[in-house]
Amino acid sequence: MYAVIKTGGKQHRVSEGEVLSIEMIEGNRGDSVVFDQVLMVAKEGDIRVGTPFVEGAKVVGEIVAQVKSAKLTVFKMKRRKGYAKKTGHRQQLTSMRIKEISV
Repeated sequence: MYAVIKTGGKQHRVSEGEVLSIEMIEGNRGDSVVFDQVLMVAKEGDIRVGTPFVEGAKVVGEIVAQVKSAKLTVFKMKRRKGYAKKTGHRQQLTSMRIKEISV
């Protein structure tokens, strides 16, 4: 059984017991989070697709950790002008363990 959920402006395919990284959501380690924006649910060949969300479906997850992704280097330069700028970015992420998918 798996589901496709929408969180942080992205879509994620999840199944029970899976650990995934999503954009940071508020909460502490061990807190439960309910995702009610479920786009699709598949269970043993029976596929339900929502318009846009599946009615009555929800995915329950548990926060494992609040982490940061690898650092990205952003370098801008204009040739022959003496302009060079170097910055970086680290996206804050939440590691989630999917506990339950209910239809």
